[in-house]
Amino acid sequence: MAEEKNQSGGTATVEAPGENTVQITFLPEGKTVQFEHGKLPYKDHGKEESLLDVALNYGVRLDHACGGNCACTTCHIWVKEGAENISEMDDDEADRLDMAADLQLNSRLGCQAVITKPAKSWSRFRHGTGIIFRKNTRKVAGRSQGI
Repeated sequence: MAEEKNQSGGTATVEAPGENTVQITFLPEGKTVQFEHGKLPYKDHGKEESLLDVALNYGVRLDHACGGNCACTTCHIWVKEGAENISEMDDDEADRLDMAADLQLNSRLGCQAVITKPAKSWSRFRHGTGIIFRKNTRKVAGRSQGI
């Protein structure tokens, strides 16, 4: 735990993320979500703990016309950072992505990109409904601390 100054000049105790914490910021909403890896309730769309599953768990809109079954490209995203913390692309996903608009080297399908390990540094951006995972920084006792 760490102490953090609040606007009224007092201090508040802030729970530091644990080793098993995943933190994701969805863009353009700028909504940051945090959860314990392996403990996210499954929402029955996409693979368990896929980026689509995370979005649905936290009320972030990420289109998924086929229900997350790798049968369309509506959940197409761009991964800017943290690709090493998500599953490798399989042949079905690669074949489907060939049909996606605005395809880039960092393109993935949100329903297929599964978080494989906790990470403090993520970044993901989706054109239209963007998403980013990135290193968070906050002030702790007068200094900046990466989380």
